[in-house]
Amino acid sequence: MIEQLFGSKTRVKLLQLFYSNPNRSFYVREITRKIDEQINSVRRELSNLLNAGIISSETTNNRLYYEVNKSYQFYDPLSQIFGATDGVTADEDGNETTAALKALGNVHLALYTGQFTRDEKSGVDFLVVGDINQTQLNKYVSELEAKEGKAIRFVMMDKKEFEYRMQVNDRFLLTVLDSKMQILLDKNNLLSETPDIDGVEAPPAPEAKTKEASKTTKTAKGKK
Repeated sequence: MIEQLFGSKTRVKLLQLFYSNPNRSFYVREITRKIDEQINSVRRELSNLLNAGIISSETTNNRLYYEVNKSYQFYDPLSQIFGATDGVTADEDGNETTAALKALGNVHLALYTGQFTRDEKSGVDFLVVGDINQTQLNKYVSELEAKEGKAIRFVMMDKKEFEYRMQVNDRFLLTVLDSKMQILLDKNNLLSETPDIDGVEAPPAPEAKTKEASKTTKTAKGKK
């Protein structure tokens, strides 16, 4: 039914991809792989959406990227139809992403930035806050890397550390939150909190890890 309303199956898949991933951009072959449609059909529908103003495009490093246009006059109603709900911004796998995050433990905040949003100022791609199971996190990152075809830099911290860094205006965290990002989950509205403590020494910036670096560190500890 929804395909009949919006013209084609490919167009519906594209709208679901873009509206479920605000602030995230994709190139054509990446889109083709994610929605599992023929490249000619994808190119045709991208052109239609671009001409309508629903999406925008930008060239970076000789590659053309597309993302949803938040200033489009009907962005909000289309987001209600094709986007995520309940405070969670899902990716193209929809509810599977929410379930995968819940499997990590008691997750308060999860977001993508860096390579996902083409904003490298923070030097990190995935930030997760909460009581996190390290084994499940490594599995999540491993599966994410396989799906994206690239190494993912991630930082994990508990809620207490996050709140402390917010209170002292920690440079690393403020840089991450000032970056272009895709919020996957913000269960307790952590991003709405305002730092209110001055004169407290900020902690050192956490080191962004990759899955392999995390495994190496764990092995080294075990040999002591």
